Amino acid sequence: MASTPVLQTAFDVRGFGAIGDGQMLNTRAIQASIDACQANGGGTILIPAGEFVSGALVLHDNTCLFLESGAVLLGSQDTNDYPLVENRWEGRQQTTYAPLISGSRLKNVTIAGRGTIDGRGEPWWKSFQEKSLAYPRPRLVSFSDCTNVQIETVTLRNSPSWTIHPVRCTSVSVREVTILNPPDSPNTDGIDPDSCSGVRISSCHISAGDDCIAIKSGTEDEAVELLQACRDITISGCTFERGHGGVVIGSEMSGGVRNVLISGCIFLDTDRGIRLKTRRGRGGVVENIRAANLLMDGVLCPFAIKMHYACGQWGNPLVSAREAREIDAGTPVFRRISIRQVTAARAKIAASFVEGLAEMPVEDLSFADVQVFLDPTGEAGCPEMADGIPSMQRSGFFIRNVRGLALEGVHVFGQDGPAFLIQDSSRRETP
Repeated sequence: MASTPVLQTAFDVRGFGAIGDGQMLNTRAIQASIDACQANGGGTILIPAGEFVSGALVLHDNTCLFLESGAVLLGSQDTNDYPLVENRWEGRQQTTYAPLISGSRLKNVTIAGRGTIDGRGEPWWKSFQEKSLAYPRPRLVSFSDCTNVQIETVTLRNSPSWTIHPVRCTSVSVREVTILNPPDSPNTDGIDPDSCSGVRISSCHISAGDDCIAIKSGTEDEAVELLQACRDITISGCTFERGHGGVVIGSEMSGGVRNVLISGCIFLDTDRGIRLKTRRGRGGVVENIRAANLLMDGVLCPFAIKMHYACGQWGNPLVSAREAREIDAGTPVFRRISIRQVTAARAKIAASFVEGLAEMPVEDLSFADVQVFLDPTGEAGCPEMADGIPSMQRSGFFIRNVRGLALEGVHVFGQDGPAFLIQDSSRRETP
């Protein structure tokens, strides 16, 4: 599809004093062009070919930030160019450095073109690893409480943390976007819809240092009035490369996630392919998830569904306990999950790892027309981040605590040991 056309009313950032020499800080000039566009009732902010350095920018209603081919928006590497703001990060409202590009309570906002937005995140990654930052790092692009958000055809790279993060937005389209973050860059997720509705992600290529796509809805620490489900999401025709997971749901899912369709995607060397993760205390319902017509190659574990997720809670007996606990408002629910028409070649650790809670099994889980070929040189490791999981290597399907399991046309090749190890689970009853 063709790129979004530049609207007739265009505000060239050079007309406001911006210089694309890769050196001059252009935050004020670019923001002035954005504000002038707003005063005009909307239009296009044009970034031409060149390298334009900028700190945090805020968009407005009815505006399109358009980067021409050869245009590069370079994120400033000075923390002073990112003011502190209050917004959701890792599941709860808190103070963070402002995103490079953001907006709140907007209508009809677009980022498009054949240019590049480069967050130049290396100093941020180093500071994070050294634990020298007072606040969480900037995201590259984040919109909150907006309607009709479109991000199209641009290349996004080297994000300081998450790359695209819409929060409580309605009608979000991310199309033909390329995201390139180094594999060792910390927490550089590709696209993280968070308590959004009506999300369409299509024809994107994502190579990330963390999850390629992670669908979220807040944690138990978020204010109740801000918790809402992430729902009605389609992900199609995308390629996922490296990253901890290709398409992930959670672990921040206290508001719930429902109605997700993943189709026609390719997964290359991701740690996991389809991944759902949560833990006790988080609450929330994940339901009506369907993944179909997928190809995977070199994935450590193609399918991972885990309700003992321990990141940030290692050693917590409530999280790790395998015996049943009392069901309460903090008990998470996974139900109605369908995975069909998948071929996974050169899987390394296990064909699948599924473990529900003893008191709340995964409900109505089906695999159909699935082929997994284990890599004869596959590496040993843990298929999921949780206490009490043994190291695996070329294992088959491990399934525990599932109520209503259906396996139809599922084949495993080249595994060591049994193709299927199923414990404390029941099959789906056919009418």
